[in-house]
Amino acid sequence: MIKKIAIIGSGFSGLSAAAYSSKNGHEVHVFEKNSSLGGRARQFKTDNGYVFDMGPSWYWMPDIIEDFFKDFNKKTSDYYELIPLNPQFEMVFSDGNMALPQDYSEMRNLFESVEKGAAKKLDEFMHDAQYKYEVGMKDFVTKPCHSWFEFVSPKIAKSALKLDLLSNFHRFVRKYFSDPKLIMLMEFPVIFLGAAPKDIPALYSLMNYGGYKLGTWYPNGGFYKVIEAMSEIAKEQGVQFHLNSNVDEIKIIKGKANSIVVNGTEIEFDTIIASSDYHHTENLIQKEYKNYSEEYWEKKTFAPSCLIYYLGFKEKIPNLKHHTLFFENDLDLHTSEIYEHKKWPTKPLFYACCPSKTDENVAPENCENIFLLMPVATGIEDNEETREKYFLEMIQRLEKHTKSSDLLSKIEYKKSYCINDFKKDYNAYEGNAYGLANTLNQTAVLKPSLRNKKVKNLFYTGQLTVPGPGVPPSIISGKIAANEATK
Repeated sequence: MIKKIAIIGSGFSGLSAAAYSSKNGHEVHVFEKNSSLGGRARQFKTDNGYVFDMGPSWYWMPDIIEDFFKDFNKKTSDYYELIPLNPQFEMVFSDGNMALPQDYSEMRNLFESVEKGAAKKLDEFMHDAQYKYEVGMKDFVTKPCHSWFEFVSPKIAKSALKLDLLSNFHRFVRKYFSDPKLIMLMEFPVIFLGAAPKDIPALYSLMNYGGYKLGTWYPNGGFYKVIEAMSEIAKEQGVQFHLNSNVDEIKIIKGKANSIVVNGTEIEFDTIIASSDYHHTENLIQKEYKNYSEEYWEKKTFAPSCLIYYLGFKEKIPNLKHHTLFFENDLDLHTSEIYEHKKWPTKPLFYACCPSKTDENVAPENCENIFLLMPVATGIEDNEETREKYFLEMIQRLEKHTKSSDLLSKIEYKKSYCINDFKKDYNAYEGNAYGLANTLNQTAVLKPSLRNKKVKNLFYTGQLTVPGPGVPPSIISGKIAANEATK
């Protein structure tokens, strides 16, 4: 039976769900409230020639992204060029810098130069991480997670202890390394998972393998090239897209979602897959049909929001890599303030991305495209005065690192983005940027269900349900939701 399916939202999970649902033979319509596709991964261009990716900038786990294209008999290279970044990134510490090479043998040499015996320990760490990656990303995260019984397979059962689900990442890293810089380097990837390393299962050392060992890449033209490629594949499958189309309501009659109201107009559908913010989606339906109460969401541990500045500089800035992490301050202090104390950080860490170091097309000639990103707590007060305070601090630290002076006078484009913007543009709960944190009690079956338990034809996908936050998991989430919805 051919179903008429509505997809709410056009981020990675929505595009994935749309492409797979259409491939399965159904009529699929995607409704996007904004004027362009991509959700948090949108891109914008300025009148004076700057091109900014608004969201993701780290292209990790290239094989997982490639798997999506393989499912449609395509390759990423059919749509965009991947450029390996060397160094993958640079970390700025209070007493020096460390650049992570793309080549693994060079990476081993770097570790050994910092701590005697660390090269061998890195091999052991990566061997363990590779196993977790192959089981975790190929088997563990592909389950719909309706029941723990889904994980009762010989392979996963055999792997249970080796997956380190019950130990934390903070302790796990310290089994291998003792130098503070190496520890910080190895703990950095799990920040993407939205919690402090002490609250993240050691399973997620798979992130180190998926990033460091498989390398850090850049899709030439910007991360939005991935959105364009996925939407092109969806269109080839017959998916129809509707921009500037805000979904006001999901109408449910006798336990079945019959229609959605888009910009005031009711449209009938057989099935609905919501890649919009989960909490927001539940507010589009009657209270009695919600999966979860307000109290449920209040008790959840959310990944952080972030303060972002998109900046265009009218001249080149020296001594800056494509990715630079400013870790001069204490990681534990920053994470405790944003996760536990829910306040603006006193000694923040931040990240600078300068794609114009790799791609001349994202900035005018002899100019620089930079965005600065600082993780902040969700649900706190967001105002221009606070944003500007942290902006000035980040600029001062950028000046010190690059040995530049008066960078403020060289800015010809400036735009900030923070909690209030995430709420306005994406209906993000408490202004979150990355979804739910991948803590132990928010893993697998313990995440919000991708199926509405009271409405048989309403499904959820994206960073607030399984398998979790991040670009590859969101793509996988869309595939899972499509398979469940089109059974």
